[in-house]
Amino acid sequence: MSAPNPASTGLFINGQRETGQDVRVGNVTAALAVANIVKTSLGPVGLDKMLVDDIGDVLITNDGATILKSLEVEHPAARVLVDLAKLQDQEVGDGTTSVVIIASELLRRGNDLVKNGIHPTTIISGYRMALKAAVSYIKKEMVVNVSELGDDHLINAAKTSMSSKIIGKETDFFSRLAVDAVKSVKMNATAADVAGYDAMGSGGGGGAERLAESASATAAGGTTAGGTKQRYKYPLSAIHILKAHGKSSMESNLIDGGFAINAMRAAQGMPTFVEMSMDGTPVKIAMLDMNLQRHRMGMGVQVIVKDPAEIENIKRREMDITKERIRKIIDAGARVVLTTKGVDDLCMKYFVEAGIICARRCNREDLKRLAKATGGRVVTTMADMEGNETFDAECLGGCDSVREVRIGDGEMLYVYGCRGHGASTIVLRGANEYMLDEMDRALHDSLCVVKRMLESNTLVPGGGAAEAALSVYLDDYATTIETREQMVIQEYADALLVIPKTLAVNAAKDASELVARLRSVHAKGQHSEDMVDYGLKFMGLDLIEGTIRDNLAAGVVEPAISKIKSLRFATEAAITILRIDDRISLNK
Repeated sequence: MSAPNPASTGLFINGQRETGQDVRVGNVTAALAVANIVKTSLGPVGLDKMLVDDIGDVLITNDGATILKSLEVEHPAARVLVDLAKLQDQEVGDGTTSVVIIASELLRRGNDLVKNGIHPTTIISGYRMALKAAVSYIKKEMVVNVSELGDDHLINAAKTSMSSKIIGKETDFFSRLAVDAVKSVKMNATAADVAGYDAMGSGGGGGAERLAESASATAAGGTTAGGTKQRYKYPLSAIHILKAHGKSSMESNLIDGGFAINAMRAAQGMPTFVEMSMDGTPVKIAMLDMNLQRHRMGMGVQVIVKDPAEIENIKRREMDITKERIRKIIDAGARVVLTTKGVDDLCMKYFVEAGIICARRCNREDLKRLAKATGGRVVTTMADMEGNETFDAECLGGCDSVREVRIGDGEMLYVYGCRGHGASTIVLRGANEYMLDEMDRALHDSLCVVKRMLESNTLVPGGGAAEAALSVYLDDYATTIETREQMVIQEYADALLVIPKTLAVNAAKDASELVARLRSVHAKGQHSEDMVDYGLKFMGLDLIEGTIRDNLAAGVVEPAISKIKSLRFATEAAITILRIDDRISLNK
């Protein structure tokens, strides 16, 4: 029996409609096209992408999130993967390429299952079962507590993150830089922060892991008054990254407990250096978000003058109002004045006479960071509730000294010994803008990895070790399932091998042989009761030598939360797209 004609039923769709397998194939094809763009950039020997926009600006990177964000993707299913990479970047900061590759492989295998007669609902159910079992296995078997390792685990995690970036050859230097920067902004975590860590699954798996974590946190941070362990947070917003042309990347440096702002003195007559007084009074910094210019009458105000001498009195009064405003700032104790707006010659004259450093046209976000670092506030107006003009001394930030330093082609203001919350600045040096931008992205990923590891206290081995272990485990787990989901879980297990396969292919190694040896070693470790084989679950790929090795001992590690989140995000994205069986494109 044929379907009724839409025209005869009175149903009209002003557009195009795709249903069933057609829309599913289209969605999977689009998702695979997006994944293929970033696939060759995965791993320590991944390749870079050059992106040229419509006006000719060039972007060279191998960061998955940056590549996908720069693409103008129109297909709705492909946009899901772009949003997936963006979400992974926001939540974890690293692993954006791998999460897209896993999601696309799950989609491809799910589509093949549909072609073989498996209903999409069964596939979705099987993927959810496999995800639950995989996360449980990671937390129970793969997660290693940092209390069991030395202090170098943070550096190893940072090295693993930046090994595939442009600064991969100087990982020793930049990993230490990243770890020191994150540790310098350490703050006590609130109850809401701790609840967030636990909600992310950062507490590990069984009781032994939590007990070890409790012991490590107590040893590292002590206990609070209530007897509970003190947890810490590391806000990356307090780490300021400045980029300056010139010198080599190894000349980059960290200003611990200090702050650098890309600004210079407004006049040559101002001092280049101010420091705290002999009695220990700190240098006070005024941070303004307003113009420091000669006072002028408002628009539309008319003054009728009968005596020409009164014109001079009006001008003099305008100058006096400006002088009083500057005097209020100086009397509050400010020795450095930074503003996001302009400073005219009249105001500059008063600052030069008072021996004050003044900088104009500062970046507003930089001033907000500096205010937090020095314990001050950004002032937007001097008007008080009574309509008068005052300047509150409590708005001033404090530091030990401020110095103008020549960096590359320009000058920067360095603020040392900030008196507020933890703050630090990383000054990156490099040959050109492209290199500096890529160094910034690489360092951001490493900072995120170190932050997650410090907050969660857990890590897993990298280099395909976790994926290979999960593949073997899920294959065994699938045989215990008596329903139709068994075949789906086996496909999920095979899909996870796309990560070690891609790593090996990008390193110009024999992927089939390496992955087969890796699976064999993990199967032996999981099925053996001999404690000698216990450490085999940490075996991963050595892409330089083309062999397999203990990646935990080799220092190839990443935060456990990164692996768990990427699995969850990839599975949910695949399920979202597989659930679609109808696509209607409406005409405008």
